[in-house]
Amino acid sequence: MYLKIHRTPTGEVVAVCDDDLLNTTLRDGDLCIQINGDFYGTTHATGEEVRAALKNAANANLIGKESVGIAVAMGLVPEASYMTICGVPHAFILAV
Repeated sequence: MYLKIHRTPTGEVVAVCDDDLLNTTLRDGDLCIQINGDFYGTTHATGEEVRAALKNAANANLIGKESVGIAVAMGLVPEASYMTICGVPHAFILAV
């Protein structure tokens, strides 16, 4: 997986994508998602590193079976609440 933590004045956003999705584009009707290193990072991360980042995250953007699967296993994303784009799981965690 690839992991990048964006630090903003209002907090952190953890971005995670599966290895095979980096530098790809998913298109589904009018929806188009470009999965690139600018947002998701270019540094590989282990499952443990992703779990540690998500454990402290108020906001996250995850795409891919492995990435979303970790968030589901941690109880951060309910199984039925994430969307799929071209069969690829995509989930958001947002602080309210």
